[in-house]
Amino acid sequence: MRKSVLHNSGPKVIAWELTRRCALRCKHCRGSARDEAYEGELSTDECKKVIDGIADYVKPVLILTGGEPMTRPDIYELARYAADKGMRVVMAPCGHLITPETARKLKEAGVQCISISIDGSTPGKHDAFRGVEGAYARTMEGLQHAIDVGIQFQVNTTVTKLNVDDLPAILQRAIELGAITFDIFFLVPTGRAGALRDLEISPEQAERALQWAAEMAQTAPIRVKTTCAPHFARIVRQGPKSEAPAARPACHPGAAGNGGHGHAQGHGGKRPVSTGGCMAGQGFVFISHQGILQPCGFLDTASGDLRKADFNFQRAYEESQVFQDLRDHARYEGKCGACEFVHVCGGCRARAYELTGDYLAEEPQCTYIPRRTRPQESTA
Repeated sequence: MRKSVLHNSGPKVIAWELTRRCALRCKHCRGSARDEAYEGELSTDECKKVIDGIADYVKPVLILTGGEPMTRPDIYELARYAADKGMRVVMAPCGHLITPETARKLKEAGVQCISISIDGSTPGKHDAFRGVEGAYARTMEGLQHAIDVGIQFQVNTTVTKLNVDDLPAILQRAIELGAITFDIFFLVPTGRAGALRDLEISPEQAERALQWAAEMAQTAPIRVKTTCAPHFARIVRQGPKSEAPAARPACHPGAAGNGGHGHAQGHGGKRPVSTGGCMAGQGFVFISHQGILQPCGFLDTASGDLRKADFNFQRAYEESQVFQDLRDHARYEGKCGACEFVHVCGGCRARAYELTGDYLAEEPQCTYIPRRTRPQESTA
């Protein structure tokens, strides 16, 4: 039997959906967010208990996200509280609520970096995807306020058939703006994105886009990485370059990337490419607005309840059967279970779950055919 590989040193990256409220109507929103109050959201005191529970266990990169996290009046208090506990606090706002005053408050609260989404190289392309006219202009205005107070940022792009050919232009825009990282998100058809199945790029298009991303990761003047495309790790290892993967110096890593605490800029030229497979259960945790643990934001299967666990994060995480399953690569099925790249890639568990109902099933977006039919031999 193949020796299973378990990763349980505690999460390196935690994404926390502090609220699901958001004024935008993005076509790909995993939470189908609306501009209204949601029942059952954690109170300020409960959020501090969550932070205490995490800090007693690990000191991760903590991504404050939503919805729009800046709709919470206590966002600055919570960011400061987490930062004072030794976490690297970053945020994923929409940008529309960033003013000179709120940018200053984010900086003072210890937010080290933010991510800003740009889904088209022109305002029209971006606004059509985001569902709100003028979204691009407001995002750029908010971003400038963040830049003015010295907050670093990365640009996120969700790739679909509408913008896959626009990726080079979006990357160029990210470079011009001064981003430290360009992060390409590969659509997972959950939430509102379930209606976008026709816009999801084909496995063949994904392979070509990932090959382009691997080239850009070597040559672009900023860091280029991917999220929800774990087979990027396989593509890099199959390529002509054999450098060992470096620690990811992204602003804030996504569910498909290895967590890195640095945020140095890339310098162009050939360099090691930081790659990582699906982090669901392998160092990444998502916390919902109601305190429910999930392997990632797109893998909507309850994997622990912090309220029921009396906010003991370590116990909720380590005792979760879902996390235990995902940490055991020997349990993976289909092509993923047979693949020689399973330990560096693992396949997107959320995409497998959405399309099959089984989070251990094979990655449906991958074109690679493993060299063996089923791994019976030991890989010890």
